[in-house]
Amino acid sequence: MPKSPTGPVQVLGICGSLRKESYNHALLRAAMELAPADMVITEFQGLGDIPPYNQDVQATGDPDSVVRFKDAIRAADALLIATPEYNYGISGVLKNAIDWASRPPSETPLNGKPTALMGASTGASGTMRGQLALRQSFVFTNTPVLLKPEVYVSFAATRFDAELRLTDDKSRGFIRQLLEALVTWTRRLTAPS
Repeated sequence: MPKSPTGPVQVLGICGSLRKESYNHALLRAAMELAPADMVITEFQGLGDIPPYNQDVQATGDPDSVVRFKDAIRAADALLIATPEYNYGISGVLKNAIDWASRPPSETPLNGKPTALMGASTGASGTMRGQLALRQSFVFTNTPVLLKPEVYVSFAATRFDAELRLTDDKSRGFIRQLLEALVTWTRRLTAPS
């Protein structure tokens, strides 16, 4: 179980899209801008460097990119994942990274790690199904996912400006609420019993 943070809650931000102009990457940047004073969000760089999961490769030792990802998860007090939705699920690159981080199950840094989800899409559902698929994956890894507030940014093309800054006040408010809830929840989940 993760240790209770004594200073600001250290959050690892993970974007499930590799696209340069990704709305979800922009959503993560908005969260970094809106983070409360007692939270620091650091974005993980290099999800695209993680090779496709292969148990034969894992048996010989994790690749450097996987070690870096696992170490970043381990060092964080909590996770914040901005996930796109592909075909009613999560992106292959995000699922692949989670598969690597989940192995071996007895040593996964995902075990007990407080996690919050959010997502943006150009459609009406705002990654609702993708987030549900991610929650299902985290059942196996024993990764607690914050239930509310839910952040689904729909019709993303109308919520961001030309520089991909989130301009929609309602969405910004939901992100603020999510981050404040994540701080409180992380401290409660990791408090010594």
